[in-house]
Amino acid sequence: MGLFENKKGLILGIANDSSIASIIAKEIMRQGGMIGVTHLPDRPDDEKKKNTMRVRKALKGFDDQVKFLTPLDVQDDANIQSVMDEAGREFGEIDFLLHSVAFASLDDLRVPTLGCSREGFKMAMDVSAYSLIAVANAAQSILREDSAITCMTYYGGEKVVPGYNMMGVCKAALESITKYLAYDLGPSKIRVNALSAGPVKTLAGVAAGVREMLALYDGMAPLGRNISESEIANTGAFLLSEMSNGITGEVMHLDCGYNIMGSPGRLTEQIDVGK
Repeated sequence: MGLFENKKGLILGIANDSSIASIIAKEIMRQGGMIGVTHLPDRPDDEKKKNTMRVRKALKGFDDQVKFLTPLDVQDDANIQSVMDEAGREFGEIDFLLHSVAFASLDDLRVPTLGCSREGFKMAMDVSAYSLIAVANAAQSILREDSAITCMTYYGGEKVVPGYNMMGVCKAALESITKYLAYDLGPSKIRVNALSAGPVKTLAGVAAGVREMLALYDGMAPLGRNISESEIANTGAFLLSEMSNGITGEVMHLDCGYNIMGSPGRLTEQIDVGK
């Protein structure tokens, strides 16, 4: 019997088959879970519906367990509510919700944080941070007791990671929101946690300069390597399952220990500091 046998939930924010959300979603379904999935809306002039097709491709082989697939604009409260209504009709109540949504325009992401525009800041914070509040609020009526919400964050929300820039500010806000929502939803026995994964080659990660971080993690993390897809799948599923029932308000680091380091560690052996 799988960990998610007879469990139902929502996966928000799959972009393609390399998305962290799709990696976790497939593990949940391998463990017997049923899901509803959201993705970026397709452009009105996109007759091929590329966003929809990418997500269908990412979840190929799990057709019986993906109960619906629908676009979601997290800046539209009516759209958020319509997704929750659809989930309510399909599932009644849900056991888990994965929030894997973030966005900053390249114009605001690829400049120093000092150069981020006011409008870019508003949009990035709205989509990447406030959306967790909006989604959790709308989902309250369908989240059953002992259910779990998990969002995706990164170490750049705690410490300065050059190149992560505005997204780091958004992740700092998201992590704070996680803790306050854990308190607010605690009486309803709904848990809220954040998964802080190491660098992964997703679309969002590449845009935020993740390639430059991969070698650094290999040299600096105590385990001397980066995380694997199976580790993402297992840890994400754990946080959304009953196995983590006593955990809420946490930022769980999945980074081979990189976050504990206060110096370059073994990388210093490769540095010629001179005599």
